[in-house]
Amino acid sequence: MWNTTLCYIEQDEKYLMLHRVKKKNDMNHDKWIGIGGKLEESESPFDGAKREIFEETGLTVSSLDYRGIVTFVSDEFGTEYMHLFHTKAFEGEIRRDCDEGNLEWIEKKKLTTLPIWEGDKIFLSLLDKDVPFFSLKLCYKGQALISHTLEFWKNA
Repeated sequence: MWNTTLCYIEQDEKYLMLHRVKKKNDMNHDKWIGIGGKLEESESPFDGAKREIFEETGLTVSSLDYRGIVTFVSDEFGTEYMHLFHTKAFEGEIRRDCDEGNLEWIEKKKLTTLPIWEGDKIFLSLLDKDVPFFSLKLCYKGQALISHTLEFWKNA
């Protein structure tokens, strides 16, 4: 079980996406995903997201919206807790030499036509809505999404 971050960086109704085509034995091979990666020892999800964004893109974010936590359960890859973020607040120039794949601005409405995980369609639709913090559990058998559970944070 491990903790990761994933951030959707938005500009002009597009997300900066990473097409994962450069690493061998990559669970996300040939998929389009947001920007993120594994948390390092003693990092908070915010620290890890900012570090991963800078390492993968060269961009510096000034604020992040923590939108939810996604629990991936896979018969092939184990369990992952992914901390999901969104931002429009960034600066810098995008580096084109990401060692994990190719970076590209993709229109939000076209994302679901690209090779993405089936469960990503669920949380991508939530990012576009004004919903409270959520917990989404996605269960996979191989590449197939076999079940999901969505719960929203309720303030006391």
